[in-house]
Amino acid sequence: MVNLHEELIQVNNLKKYFRVGKDSILKAVDNVSFSIKKGETLGLVGESGCGKTTCGRTIIGLYKATGGKVLYDGKDVHNLGDEKLQFKKKAQYIFQDPYASLDPRMTIGDIIAEGMDIHQMYSTKKERTEKVHEQLKLVGLNPEHAVRYPHELSGGQRQRVGIARALAVEPEFIVCDEPISALDVSIQAQIVNLLIKLQQELGLTYLFISHDLSMVKHISDRVGVMYLGSIVEISENIALYENPLHPYTQALISAINIPDPDIEAKRERIKLEGEVPSPINPKPGCKFANRCRYVKDICREKTPELKEVKEDHYVACHLY
Repeated sequence: MVNLHEELIQVNNLKKYFRVGKDSILKAVDNVSFSIKKGETLGLVGESGCGKTTCGRTIIGLYKATGGKVLYDGKDVHNLGDEKLQFKKKAQYIFQDPYASLDPRMTIGDIIAEGMDIHQMYSTKKERTEKVHEQLKLVGLNPEHAVRYPHELSGGQRQRVGIARALAVEPEFIVCDEPISALDVSIQAQIVNLLIKLQQELGLTYLFISHDLSMVKHISDRVGVMYLGSIVEISENIALYENPLHPYTQALISAINIPDPDIEAKRERIKLEGEVPSPINPKPGCKFANRCRYVKDICREKTPELKEVKEDHYVACHLY
């Protein structure tokens, strides 16, 4: 039984900066902090370019952090030394593009088995083959797919292969980086339901990155909202969708379509105006100030801190 109260991942003041030109710094991830409990799904949402993917890749170690810490079971994952390979086995990544992330020269069987080979999980070829077939069945594919190549599969099938590859090394934590955004709408729900089913069966912990707030609501236990590299709000799923506190979150929630024309016609749609500031050498103050309808003088002078304003509901805004 998974203990949902025990924290598996702790992200403390994480930073990932990129140098742009001679004297400019792009702050893709800027002082981000949150935690993920074992068996939980934390959704991470925001507009394109807000730093969601960079955050996920830095947490998993695909990018080297500029500052801050990521703790996995209490250990700093960016300074593990001899235990680094073991962490890579426990923490896996599902990429956004199910075609670009698969080597076109490798068969599906070899793609799924690559991680098992690196970690020397099986001693015989027969064991390896059986495990590959087991993983294919787990994600809803047939053992016959093992001898095919990525170009012979549909987009949904390729993403299932990506999921099978991540599961092959028996991980505990998976970063799902917009795993449905490149798929047809008819396939998206299938993949999300598959992820939910696998989580329940295997006790997995997810960081689910997406700009689709409807899907995030469906799959997540808690939701964090990012804006220009920073977390502006984080809360339990229901509390965030029913009572969003940050003006940016309110605008995002108001944009979700409701499949009832009568209710949809009466809803207030919050339209954001003003220019999105550049993440390169940002000015002091709230990054959302230029687009906020509640902006005050302090918003342009002081950067708001993420603080708890209700039980388990955190927001970075000078209104609270």
